[in-house]
Amino acid sequence: MLTRLKAAFRYFNSVVPFRLGPALVTTVILVTLLLWPVPEGLQPKAWGLVAIFLTTIVAIILKVMPIGVMALMAIVVLSLSQVTATSSKGAIEDALTAFDSPLIWLIVVAILISRGLKKTGLGTRIGLMFISLMGKRTIGIGYGLAICELVLAPFTPSNTARGGGIVHPIMKSIANTFDSDPAKGTEGKVGTYLALVNYHANPITSAMFVTATAPNPLVVDYIAKATNQSLHLSWTSWALCMLLPGLLCMLVMPLVIYLLAPPQLKATPNAVQYAHDEVAKMGPVSPKEKVMLGTFLLLLLLWADVPALLFGPALKLDPTVVAFVGLFVLIITGTIDWDDVLSEKSAWDTLIWFGALIMLAEQLNKQGVITWFSAGMSEAIEASGVGWGGTAAILVLVFVFSHYLFASTTAHISAMMLAFLTVGVRLIPPEFVVPFMLMMAAGSSIMMTLTHYATGTSPIIFGSGFVTMGTWWRVGFAMCVVNLLIFAVVGSVWWKVLGFW
Repeated sequence: MLTRLKAAFRYFNSVVPFRLGPALVTTVILVTLLLWPVPEGLQPKAWGLVAIFLTTIVAIILKVMPIGVMALMAIVVLSLSQVTATSSKGAIEDALTAFDSPLIWLIVVAILISRGLKKTGLGTRIGLMFISLMGKRTIGIGYGLAICELVLAPFTPSNTARGGGIVHPIMKSIANTFDSDPAKGTEGKVGTYLALVNYHANPITSAMFVTATAPNPLVVDYIAKATNQSLHLSWTSWALCMLLPGLLCMLVMPLVIYLLAPPQLKATPNAVQYAHDEVAKMGPVSPKEKVMLGTFLLLLLLWADVPALLFGPALKLDPTVVAFVGLFVLIITGTIDWDDVLSEKSAWDTLIWFGALIMLAEQLNKQGVITWFSAGMSEAIEASGVGWGGTAAILVLVFVFSHYLFASTTAHISAMMLAFLTVGVRLIPPEFVVPFMLMMAAGSSIMMTLTHYATGTSPIIFGSGFVTMGTWWRVGFAMCVVNLLIFAVVGSVWWKVLGFW
């Protein structure tokens, strides 16, 4: 009997388009969660939504099928179960709400724009320039990418546009120059390392400037409200507070990733001469490269709100509008064509899976799951009787690591941050409230390190295929811990020196 079961399992495992073992594990988890008693304070449908969300994440981690298919599964299950509505029509409307999100379309269009850098050869030329400057070792190229991210951060309010739309195409071109390509199975040469550096520079720089990512002004507002306006961070005071710990994180990050995900090609002694020779072979910059470069600069100026700064807020444009303008310019100038747009599979794959995850996160908030979680956390801390230091640590850590439940930093901050700050003000002595607030502000960006769906930048870089999901989550957790420790230790001392507490 056992032999027959094993034979049947092997047969089905060979013919079905999914991994049967992980699929069975995922199914057991879903059924177990659905049969579990509904926690006090939650409605049955809200708990059903939690079960669907957690099962989807497990299915993605276990690689039951491609991530887009797992996202589609979540949409189907949510619609059939009707956990967000009273009819299947209402449920499918809820399931598709996120696909009109400007954030998702910013990600998709950024991927499409990056195709132009590859097609025109401009990306390769820029990559060769980086190699000629810092290319004697792979780690040097990593620092070059980190510096590029840091220089752009104060002027680029969209971290997705910066890390995914500007730096990532350069990183891909550098990797391809060394024949490091996921399509060839050679991503481990330098691509995995450079992609991780490309990504992890993004959360650090987002923490360093109010204007480096969209939710930061909301963080400033929440801190002011929680402290009754006694702490209102200006652009300068935020940058000054985050300067030293942020720079230290940027210095350490490429080294940590070098240890956790070392590139196969470490030394590139001939790379500088090779880069010079290849640039010479390419000849002068072509007209299409000039159009691509001009579009690139236009995007940077508009994403940095330069027209609005010079001529008034009437010229301020949403980052997604700017991305569409750039894409349209590339199409009408013939730099890329419509077939390029249609054939960019990674963009459309990202649209499906990231849209589904954002939808699930939004529904968790709408169904009261996040409020329930925050309230329960506050009550547990008060009941535990831990000291103020333990309280501060718990609040920061729970806030940061609960980002595993979110596909948007803005949604996470909107849902939980003010509640956590308010609890902190109530339980932490007044003289230590400011460092707690600054840690929460830093944590609101550091939490982006954790997953491949943590913020808009992550699906762009993850979708390029250089990093496996296991490596992404492992390195993400480690970098989150390292960054938090640096801000907690060095940051606290720095803030004391500055006189903030």
